[in-house]
Amino acid sequence: MAQPTIIDLPHSLGREEARRRIRSRIGELPAHIPGGVATVQSRWDGEDRMTMQVAAMGQEVTATLDIQDAVVRVSLILPAMLSFFTGAITAGVKAKGADLLLGDDRRKPGSDRV
Repeated sequence: MAQPTIIDLPHSLGREEARRRIRSRIGELPAHIPGGVATVQSRWDGEDRMTMQVAAMGQEVTATLDIQDAVVRVSLILPAMLSFFTGAITAGVKAKGADLLLGDDRRKPGSDRV
C-alpha cells in the first residue's frame, strides 16, 4: 500500500467549530475538484475523524481528515497514476481546504483567522 501524503490545514476555529464547518460544507467539495465531474463519498468514523472517497477523471483518492484543536490533518492515499502530481495536489488541498474550512471568514475585515 502507498504511503499517505500528510497535509496539515491550520486554523484557529477550535475543534468543534472546525468539525461543524466540515460537516456543513463537505457537499461543496466536488465543485473544487478539477476535471468537471467528481463524486465524493464521506463517512464519519468517530467524532473527529472523517474518511472520504473522491473519484474524478477515472482516478480514486482516499482521504482521512482528523480534526484537532488547531489543525485539520488530511491523509491522502494517491493512486500510482496521481503520485507524480503529489506537489500540485498538496498545494490544491491546502488552498481549497482552507477555503472550505474558513469560508467567508477570509473576507471579513479585520479577520485574522487562518
